[in-house]
Amino acid sequence: MPSLKSLRNRIASVKATQKITKAMQMVAAAKLRRAQLSAEAARPYAERMSAVLANLGAAFEGRTDAPVLLAGNGRSDVHLLVVCTAERGLCGAFNTSISRLARDHANRLIADGKTVKILCVGRKGADVLRRQFGDKIIEVIELKGIRSIGFGEAQMVARKVLDLFAAGGFDVATLFFSRFRSVILQIPTAQRLIPAEFPEGAAGAGTNGAIYEVEPSEEEILEDLLPRNVAVQVFRALLENAASEQGARMSAMDSATRNAGEMIKKLTQTYNRTRQAMITKELIEIISGAEAV
Repeated sequence: MPSLKSLRNRIASVKATQKITKAMQMVAAAKLRRAQLSAEAARPYAERMSAVLANLGAAFEGRTDAPVLLAGNGRSDVHLLVVCTAERGLCGAFNTSISRLARDHANRLIADGKTVKILCVGRKGADVLRRQFGDKIIEVIELKGIRSIGFGEAQMVARKVLDLFAAGGFDVATLFFSRFRSVILQIPTAQRLIPAEFPEGAAGAGTNGAIYEVEPSEEEILEDLLPRNVAVQVFRALLENAASEQGARMSAMDSATRNAGEMIKKLTQTYNRTRQAMITKELIEIISGAEAV
């Protein structure tokens, strides 16, 4: 049976932990609103960018002179996985769900005889994937000193991906992130970056069947838009991740706070029962001593 002192110390420790988890929940709730607005604001731009590129790219369907970022280099031997996760933990299954999706994708590629390279954006994803794919991680980009994700960070990641592609470092690039749906629902997502992948029905979206001409030529426009699209999609992924992380942390800390409350209740009951048992034992000893006299 634990002593009363150890039970008091345990109750005090759990109460201190409960205060921390409650504070983290409130901080996550305050950050979530701003992160959610940023993610929702980025979606229409990214979707419109995909629609424009899909419409322009339709002119190159079946042609051999299509831009390499649009149609690929004709090979699929080397795959680059760009895994975006958080810099900190204590956010439930947020980091592990993204890493699990990337791990399963990598295992399928390896089983098919493909070469896999991994670029981690965020320390937590690298920590998870390093256990199995440590030799395949080519770089880890940490964003821990950045309070608010901006387009500059996305451009930095996109530039590394494009430079590696230009150097022949890979054939296909896939982006992994968590799409924010609500506080209790974040969807791990895989999106192909290179060659560009567009949602079904993106071609012709917003044109209403109209015939239009572009100036300058499609080649010149795509030459500028395709690299920019990589940065835009990475930026959207980082914003979705930021909102998903805060939503997952808010939910996880809420559960931790409630669990701490239940633990305090159980420990308090144990403390009271132990104290009552000790008092009863002392009374029995006093009565037994008095009867013996």
